[in-house]
Amino acid sequence: MVDLQTIEAWRNAPRLNSFAAFFEQTARGLANMPDLAKPAPDMNLLEFDIACMTFWDTHRRLWGHFDNHYFASIPYRLEEECRLAAAILPFGLATWGRTKQAATIYTLGAGAGTLARALARLGDGRLKTLNCSPTAGNRACFFARRGSEDAYFHHGPFFELDDERYAADENLQPFRDGYDLVMEDTTFQMCGCDREEQLSVIAPRIRAGGLLVQIQKLMHPDMKTYLERERQKDEQFKSRYFSQTQIVVKKRDVLDIMVDFQVDLESSISALSSYFDYSAITWNSGNFYTIVSSNSFTSLHNFITSMVKPAIPQEYCYAILPRIFARESMPPGPAEWTWRSPRSVGPKLE
Repeated sequence: MVDLQTIEAWRNAPRLNSFAAFFEQTARGLANMPDLAKPAPDMNLLEFDIACMTFWDTHRRLWGHFDNHYFASIPYRLEEECRLAAAILPFGLATWGRTKQAATIYTLGAGAGTLARALARLGDGRLKTLNCSPTAGNRACFFARRGSEDAYFHHGPFFELDDERYAADENLQPFRDGYDLVMEDTTFQMCGCDREEQLSVIAPRIRAGGLLVQIQKLMHPDMKTYLERERQKDEQFKSRYFSQTQIVVKKRDVLDIMVDFQVDLESSISALSSYFDYSAITWNSGNFYTIVSSNSFTSLHNFITSMVKPAIPQEYCYAILPRIFARESMPPGPAEWTWRSPRSVGPKLE
């Protein structure tokens, strides 16, 4: 259980204070919107995989304002959203098939919960999803395009969801027995550096055989390398969507502060090893990483091998993928991991 002093430190961190106005204005579409173009996935990079295309067709109909900002800010993060969802959906459906009850999925820090809403819609009663955000504008967007009665929203930060809250809040009733998959999307880095403490809020709620998926922005041991990757992101990707003024203002008001709460890969994996036997890096875009963790080697292996290859140009990816980590006491498993082949439908015929 996290002590009150730590909770208070998270409550006083930038996300709920100095960043609050930025997130509220963005969630309501009042500021920080791309002024040059609207993001859309490059289906060529996803090799026109039908599962990714189906998810995107659902996802795009449910967008809130924050999606426009977020997916224009991280290189090829939208393609990664499609790639992840195309693996999460069958993972959830397989869980439903085995247990004969709806699989439960929790996304924290995912804006208006568009991923959670799209999955609930595609799951058609076989998945129940929860998204949390402390931003009222995200709540408004969530319910404006809820998409499914199986999509739930908690208006508040992730650390409010303790045993007492789950027991008392009827909105959380479907999730009292835990989650089959939890996704943390650049949330922890808004509150502090104590990843092990932050994980203690969510890791114990993941069911046996379940997964934790994280999108993290990580520090690099060499600051010059970190800054070069930031330059690449800003000059080669964000400049397609945002004016130079917007890029400079966000860097000054958000990114230069947030860097104090980022950790490096070694620290992140060390914290994860306190709760999970296995972790794997499955995507990299500059300083951003997808890391999937589980106490079940089978679940992790099945999930990763159900993903198509990373949909990102080679010049943005600095990691050999997938990269597997295991506790010293655990067998490492097979050396070769293979992405699934795309079920390609091809571009529109002329």
